[in-house]
Amino acid sequence: MAERTGIFAGDDPFALARTWLAEARTQEINDSNAMALSSVDAEGMPNVRIVLLKSIEDNGFVFFTNYGSVKAQELDQSGKAAFVIHWKTLRRQIRARGIISREDGPIADEYYASRSLKSRLGAWASDQSQPLENRAALENALAKATAEHGDNPPRPPFWGGYRLAPLELEFWGDGEARLHNRFRWRRASIDAPWDVTLLNP
Repeated sequence: MAERTGIFAGDDPFALARTWLAEARTQEINDSNAMALSSVDAEGMPNVRIVLLKSIEDNGFVFFTNYGSVKAQELDQSGKAAFVIHWKTLRRQIRARGIISREDGPIADEYYASRSLKSRLGAWASDQSQPLENRAALENALAKATAEHGDNPPRPPFWGGYRLAPLELEFWGDGEARLHNRFRWRRASIDAPWDVTLLNP
C-alpha cells in the first residue's frame, strides 16, 4: 500500500470518508452531504444529479429516493453507479464507483420516520420524474396524501434506499500549483482486500 499521512492516514476508507464528512459538516454552509450521483440508462446514456448521502456504513454509502424515479430505474437496471462529493471549503473530494443494491428494510423505515412530516407526505404526493400538469396538481396530491395518511404516514412502498458498495474509491486533496494529492483505493470484489495507489495529479 502507498504510504498515507495527514488527512489521508488510515487503513479503512469508510472511516476516512466519515472523518472527512464530519469535518465538512463544520465548514460547508449548505448540504455538506450532497453528492453527484451518476447512472446510465438502458442505452448507456449517462445521467447525473445531486442526491443527499445519508449514511456511511462499514462497507457502503446509503441514500434514499422514490423507486419510480428515473434514477431508481437506471440503478435497478444496471446495478452499478458512481458518485463524487466535492467540498469546496475543505478543498477535497471523494469519488466512488461500485455495486448498487436496494435498502428496503428497517434502515429505510427508520430514516423515513426521521424526516419532517411535510417531507414524508411529500414522498406520497410526488410521482417523481413523471410529467406534472401544473403546480396546483402537486398541491392537490399533497392535500390528498395529508387527508389519507394524517400526521403519521407510513413509508410508501415505492420509496426507500440504495447502497453503493464501492469497488473503487478516490480521496483527492487540493495541492499547490495544481499538484493535487490523489489516493485510489481499489478491490476486485466487495469482499476482497483493498489495494491503494498514489496517482499523479
